[in-house]
Amino acid sequence: MPHYMFQVAYDEGGLEALIKNPQDRIAIVTPVIEKAGGKVESAYFTFGEYDVLVVAELPDNVVAAGLAIAFGGGGAVKAVKTTPLLTPKESVEAMKKAGQAGYKAAK
Repeated sequence: MPHYMFQVAYDEGGLEALIKNPQDRIAIVTPVIEKAGGKVESAYFTFGEYDVLVVAELPDNVVAAGLAIAFGGGGAVKAVKTTPLLTPKESVEAMKKAGQAGYKAAK
């Protein structure tokens, strides 16, 4: 199954709610991801541009997009960034495809 990285940034209201009621949001989203047919591989609270990072194995892009929309539409975040992840083997295959594409850069 494909892997995806979700990076989530809380908005002011989301952070305010977490300060008032501290909670492990990863424990909350894990069953949601599992219900969608996925599995959380790793998850972290972070600081900087994003507040949460989750790496999940999911059935396909449509499921990943649906989860990103659900996370973003929940009303407590200002941004959700979803990145498809490739294994090293998939990366090599992509490089081979690039070499066979016939694309020529402008000169």
